[in-house]
Amino acid sequence: MFFGQTINDTRQLFYTSWHKHLKQHPLSALEKNIVEVIRLHPEFQPLFDTTNQDTTAYTPDSKDNPFLHLGLHLAIREQVATDRPQGIKAIYGALVRTHDALATEHLMMHCLAQMLWQAQQANMPPDEQTYLSLLRALL
Repeated sequence: MFFGQTINDTRQLFYTSWHKHLKQHPLSALEKNIVEVIRLHPEFQPLFDTTNQDTTAYTPDSKDNPFLHLGLHLAIREQVATDRPQGIKAIYGALVRTHDALATEHLMMHCLAQMLWQAQQANMPPDEQTYLSLLRALL
């Protein structure tokens, strides 16, 4: 979910991708994905329209961290595209039959965030089986 050595590197990739999009410059595949998730969230676009990078130190309790939110979208898309963990593509397919794609990603993002938080609290690596169980509970 991180695309650089530091949080600022990751944030800069979001800014650079959005500005390249606005200037109609060619985009890499990753930049295209970043632009797509920003486009799906007009409430975040003003943040990226500026040239001043957001340096807010968001806390884990922050409900309004746009970088985390967009990063979770990207993570879900990558997981579905690669079917990793195995079975996530089928779960996504089942969910998207009853929800639109954006709502499906949001549902799945809650599960991903919960699993990551639990792993962090336990000082353990993320558990794919726990994650898949959370996702299956959405069906």
